[in-house]
Amino acid sequence: MYAQMVKSTGTGVKSLDEMDPRERAFQERIDAGEKIEPKDWMPEEYRKTLIRQIGQHAHSEIVGQLPEGNWITRAPTLERKAILLAKVQDEAGHGLYLYCAAETLGVSRDEMTRMLLDGRMKYSSIFNYPTLTWADMGAVGWLVDGAAIMNQVPLQRTSYGPYSRAMIRICKEESFHQRQGFDIMMKMANGTAAQKKMAQDALNRFWYPALMMFGPSDKDSVHSAQSMAWKIKMNTNDELRQKFVDQTVPQAEYLGLTVPDDKLAWNEERGHYDFSEPDWDEFYDVLKGNGPCNRERLAARQKAWDDNQWVRDGLLAHAQKREAMKVAAE
Repeated sequence: MYAQMVKSTGTGVKSLDEMDPRERAFQERIDAGEKIEPKDWMPEEYRKTLIRQIGQHAHSEIVGQLPEGNWITRAPTLERKAILLAKVQDEAGHGLYLYCAAETLGVSRDEMTRMLLDGRMKYSSIFNYPTLTWADMGAVGWLVDGAAIMNQVPLQRTSYGPYSRAMIRICKEESFHQRQGFDIMMKMANGTAAQKKMAQDALNRFWYPALMMFGPSDKDSVHSAQSMAWKIKMNTNDELRQKFVDQTVPQAEYLGLTVPDDKLAWNEERGHYDFSEPDWDEFYDVLKGNGPCNRERLAARQKAWDDNQWVRDGLLAHAQKREAMKVAAE
């Protein structure tokens, strides 16, 4: 079983023999492929890990609307405007599904938002980079949503039922987003010399931030071993990053674009591409709030939180009134 295997590698994850009876029964259910549901007993650390991961995922969907929403009015055609508007709407829906999944763990949407605004929760570092040209909308769809799909498809098999079920629709919609981005890049790459140059520039700027989306290398990852033992995660960060590179490099070649990595080469012996690691110092610096758009993104979320206080107050008052009427009727 995985819990026993990871113990032998020195990751610090408990073996079955070290668990109390409830923990052991819980791990055996997970090892058997069962889903954990909200009313089931679960270790507190399992619950906290899910809140952290699902909350970060939800925040990323909402913050991810900002760099794309910036281009809705500037898209080159009415059709492109409508497609991008639909995509941004999808991202809002994804955030809703994920906040609802997290709420089954006993944390409210308001609390998660406060945790984002005061720095206790994060969102994907990729959304702290600016979208400077229309070609960036192609790069975001192709690379960023492509990396998201690579991360999220395995999560349809994650051990927590509400999270697993939310991912089914999210992954279907993300696949359309990835195709939309690739279509933009294909049009740009086959357009004028200036358009192809814009496409290449967008690839140059988003390639390494996209690789960072999978998280730090496995040797530096704090949560991976336990998350995989609990089947909250199904693959390691490095496994997913390699799969993304192997899938995306041929697509770049098809577009006639060059991946900005001098060390990129097919390794016949491994059956995979060799590639350069991202700048992990940059990754951690962005996570600390020092990326190009960190302050701008959080300021936008703070403004939305402040400006819509009246909506939350109204909904709360309505709920309290209905509850009071229900009690009176009884």
